[in-house]
Amino acid sequence: MNERKKIEQRVRNKELEIQELGEKIKAARIYMGALQDVLKLLPREAEIVTLRPGSAVAKARETILRAGKPVHISAILNALGKEGTREERASLTSSLASYVRQGEIFSRSAPNTYGLIELGQSQDEFGSVEPPTDFGQLVPPSPPKNTATEEEDDEVPF
Repeated sequence: MNERKKIEQRVRNKELEIQELGEKIKAARIYMGALQDVLKLLPREAEIVTLRPGSAVAKARETILRAGKPVHISAILNALGKEGTREERASLTSSLASYVRQGEIFSRSAPNTYGLIELGQSQDEFGSVEPPTDFGQLVPPSPPKNTATEEEDDEVPF
């Protein structure tokens, strides 16, 4: 019987060890998940976005570089020698906006005004618009409009 007790004790010890290791694995998985979440927030350094030479987007970048400051879409189209039709404007705006959304190359400092991230032209001024100081305050009601005509006013028996 003495041998049986020794083996039973070893089984209990091993079960405790397995339980402790399970808790360590659980903690390690939580830690690894947190690291992966942080990694998703950081930009990938290996991925360098390049523009196709001669494309409208590449020419828009060159235009903004020459200006050294954010440029309105109309001025960009003029610099590219385009007429600025609704379709041309929408096409270029859509292309530039996709880079802005991804946080790559271009920034938007005001509506339809694009800058370059490499020049330190952030979109803070436009991207984080604060509500007006009187936002949420009650506005006094305006006086009711009189819809009756002058002739109807004469006929009122008051």
